[in-house]
Order: sequence, then C-alpha cells, then structure tokens
Amino acid sequence: MAAVTAPRMNAMTWGLLLLLGFIWGGSFFFARVAVQHIPPFTLVFLRLFLAALALHVYLHGAHDLYGCLRRRWREFAILGLINNALPHVLIFTGQTQIGAGLASILNATTPIWTVLVANSFTSDEKLTGQKLAGCVLGLLGTAVLIGPGALARSDIPFWALALPVLAAISYGVAATYGKHFRGLPAPVTAAGQLTFSSLMMLPACLVIDSPWTLPMPPLDVIMAVLGLALLSTAFAYILFFRIMSLAGATNASLVTLVVPPGAILLGAVFLDERLGWGDMAGMALIGAGLIVLDGRLAGGLRRA
Repeated sequence: MAAVTAPRMNAMTWGLLLLLGFIWGGSFFFARVAVQHIPPFTLVFLRLFLAALALHVYLHGAHDLYGCLRRRWREFAILGLINNALPHVLIFTGQTQIGAGLASILNATTPIWTVLVANSFTSDEKLTGQKLAGCVLGLLGTAVLIGPGALARSDIPFWALALPVLAAISYGVAATYGKHFRGLPAPVTAAGQLTFSSLMMLPACLVIDSPWTLPMPPLDVIMAVLGLALLSTAFAYILFFRIMSLAGATNASLVTLVVPPGAILLGAVFLDERLGWGDMAGMALIGAGLIVLDGRLAGGLRRA
C-alpha cells in the first residue's frame, strides 16, 4: 500500500495559513489591551461566550449540532475546560504582567507538550529520536525565556512567565483528549467546547470579579474584546478548519510557527513592546524545536 502523504501547500493555502497566524497572534495583542481594564475571568467569559454565540449563528443547527451537545455534553465540558477555560485564564492572568509577544512565544511550546503528553498517555504516538530532539530544543528555549536571565528582570514576576507555559501544557493535554472527537465535524467540536466553557466561566467571573461593579471600559477595550472573540476565536476556528480541509492537519499545524511573529509585530507597532536578546534566543530555540518536530525540512534535505 502506498504511503499517505499530506496534501501539498499551494499559494492560497500558504496565504490562509499566514492570515491565521496573524489573527491568532492578534489574540495576544487584543488580550494585552483588554486585560488592563477587564479582569481575566470576565475577559475569558466574554471571549468564549461571544465566540460560541457567533459559531451557533454560523452553524444554525447544522451537522446535528444540538443533538451532539445533548449526547456528549460531558466530553464537551472536559474539552472546554482544558482547551478553553483553564488555558485562557492562565494566559490572560499572565498578560496582566507580560506583553503580547513574550506570552505568544511561551505559548508556542504547545506542540512540544502535546508530544510529551501523547507519549505518556497513548500507545500510538511514542517518542522517536527526532521528536525527542525537537522537545529538547523547545524546552531549552523555554528555559532561556523563564530562566535566570528572565528572573533577574525585576519588572516581570516569575508566575507571569510560568502561566502561559502551564496553559501550553493544558493545550497539550487537550490535543490528546481531542481524539475523542475525530468522528465529529470540526465546527461542531469548536461550538461544543466553547458553549460549555462559557457556561463554566459565567459563575466563576460573577463570584471572582463581580463584573457589575466594574467601570465601563473605553471604546478601544470594547473593540479589543470583540476582536478577541469574533476575529481571533470564532472566525479563526472557521479559517483553521478551512486550511485543514485544503491541506490537512499536519500542514495546518505549521501555524504554530507563525503566531509569535504576528503577536510581536502588533505589540511592537501598537503597544511599544520590545523583546530582549534573551527573548529572541528563546524564540529561536523554540522555533527550531518545532521545525525538528515537524520533520519536513529534514526530510526534504535528505531527499535533496
């Protein structure tokens, strides 16, 4: 039997991939703007609720959406917790202290943690020498970012650097758990997890933040919340599914390499954020680890 290979990327799919990377990079930018005025738990609820509402309008019950929600609500709730509610709270809380670019770089370690989690909890995705090398490079990059050099910067507390990494670990667990949903249309999975994660976050934000006591945020913050929910969550999911249908899941995963540059660019232009040499070195090591994990560059060099 001939080996199954991922579809080739053409100019259109590369364009969509770059657009998605910029949009997901924008989520860190929007969050950095909004979290200065809206507490993390309330911001997470707004992001998830508005995105879920938008996807329900987009699907309007297609693919037996409501039947799936009734039958598999427990699974959607678990996925919503580990793929939406928990990591978003961790990232947004960290972003009260760190910029969009640095948060996006730390969160870019998600595929590394996914490989390590899958190796521990699945029988068909074990570590290979190539995967181990990629993980080592990525973890070295993470150590550079939150290691002694970063700890020496008195303006950034250690917990703020650690939280996006914990979010990446949560995403890694979610990626492994997500195998339970292989038989469902991807938009249904997205709508399901967002629906139940927003239901989880509602009592949390009411109890912890008392949002009715918060002052009315300025217009730029309201626009950032809408951008976070509608552009960087609801529309980004639809775009991601489109790329998967055109180029396959492996090619779609390359977006991980594109997100940090988008967040760094937006942070530099609009928020006057600047990364130090240590941050850039950490990003380079993480990027190298992701390229090694992907394996296609090494395979292309071998074939050449």
